[in-house]
Amino acid sequence: MATDRLTAVDAQMFWMSATIPNDTFLLYAFDGVPDDLDAAIAELIVAARTSVDLTRRVHDESRLHYPEWVPATVGRECIVTHLADGWADCLSVVVALVDDQLDARVMPWRIHLFVGIAGVPGIAGPATVAVLQITHALGGGGRTCAPAAVMFGRRAVVEPIRPRYGHPALLVWRSIEAAGAHRELVRDSEMGRVPGPAPTRPPLRTNASPAGLRSMRTLVFDRAELAGATVTVAALSAISAALAAHLSTLGEDTSTLGAEVTMAKPGPRRAYNHFGTVGVGLHPDLTVLQRRAAIAGELADRRARAAHPAMRASDRAFAATPAPLLRWGVSKFDPSVRAPAVTGNTVVSSVKCGPADFAFGGRPVRMAAAFPGLSPMVGLTHCVTGVGDTIAISVFAAESAVGDVDEYLERLGSAFS
Repeated sequence: MATDRLTAVDAQMFWMSATIPNDTFLLYAFDGVPDDLDAAIAELIVAARTSVDLTRRVHDESRLHYPEWVPATVGRECIVTHLADGWADCLSVVVALVDDQLDARVMPWRIHLFVGIAGVPGIAGPATVAVLQITHALGGGGRTCAPAAVMFGRRAVVEPIRPRYGHPALLVWRSIEAAGAHRELVRDSEMGRVPGPAPTRPPLRTNASPAGLRSMRTLVFDRAELAGATVTVAALSAISAALAAHLSTLGEDTSTLGAEVTMAKPGPRRAYNHFGTVGVGLHPDLTVLQRRAAIAGELADRRARAAHPAMRASDRAFAATPAPLLRWGVSKFDPSVRAPAVTGNTVVSSVKCGPADFAFGGRPVRMAAAFPGLSPMVGLTHCVTGVGDTIAISVFAAESAVGDVDEYLERLGSAFS
């Protein structure tokens, strides 16, 4: 049996999935339908068997130790075909799949195939849609898009994980180090040498526990249409305008509107989940140019603070947490508890899939989208996903968060123009 263990942060993701479903969903749209679907599926399986990430599952039978990665069989059972009556129906099926979470101890990922789908944005004729559902223990979209592209034929080497483990005997010492580094961070913040922490903000209806109809939608742009700022900043600015206008019509005060943004940690990847989340103000009261500048400045501040040695010291201390202690802590999480303040009123993630250099059954990829899951405190999420020169802005929303999701999508589309 393989002896490589899950890191503390990846184990936390695995254990937390029992309380909050957190599988990653990555969607790829290919131009056309393979001439030989069975051959295309067989080719996909052969490629997946060459991936370190896609040929492992979780082995978790000891209460005293962290779970291990052990070899997993990759076969036809990993590919499921579905029927859908067009693009909108395809997304409705994907929404339902969110409730059918994977057991990473048995099957850490699977592909959902939709063949002959009409109305896919950016594709004139029938398309093939492949949705990769994968355990978050293997990372979010920013990590899992790399082995996915190789599975679909990209010729590349996926960046390996360089795990950071910490022996439980070091916990006290690592905690002392982290406490000292945190005091230094506080002093540096007070002296202006590093930006201070992002402020929390009051919850809005988007932070209510998700209820009612859940919907997925996408907007697709050419990268050139988002000129004048980075893609992420342009998207955050448009989300600001659209969400503020939409929530205002529902009686919400949006003056403190903000987003919880996922951000990769600096340095080598020490775990599959090598990222954090930061709060960013969305400044809906500013003009477009002013808003973009303010958002870009806040993102730069969050990156600068994340680069402080205190953050690495905190990670080292967390890595030394004994497995029983972390498992106990995760088991005590109560999703029904409501927080008086939040990091953001919506979640915004970014996934860079790289060049459009892969295909399925000879049919080239035209679009990629990712759908971050909803949580007890977030009923509206967005993801900015790029492949080649195509950018997709995906929306996953509960009715309790935005009411009419198509009305919100219309506002969001207009905010980009």
